[in-house]
Amino acid sequence: MKRVLIVDDIKGWRDFNSNVIEELFDNDVEIETAECAKEAYDILLQEKPFDIILTDLQMEEDFSPKFAGEWLVEQIKTFNRYINTKIVIISASYNARIVADNLGVQCIPKPTALTSLSVYKEVLGIV
Repeated sequence: MKRVLIVDDIKGWRDFNSNVIEELFDNDVEIETAECAKEAYDILLQEKPFDIILTDLQMEEDFSPKFAGEWLVEQIKTFNRYINTKIVIISASYNARIVADNLGVQCIPKPTALTSLSVYKEVLGIV
């Protein structure tokens, strides 16, 4: 069973991504959600690691000039237990792909996420 963390300040996006993940993994998945980077960080401190983390970029503004999601990905990368975790930024930000590339993670623009299940399969490596 895969463990997935979904981080977004908009409930509709948390629900949308949860539904997509459930469909992709035939409900053989455990999903946790967080509505901000700080909440997600607290969840990441738990003992049992995640296989996949999906995060928005623009959430709380506490990390300016960085995006909250950018800060979160930087924190995730400091944990040894998350070295093999698939991290995907799902954002409508104009520079989301640049931020993702700089952090060495995958990116799905939100407009694409709404229209293409195959993009999730591609970035998550699901055949």
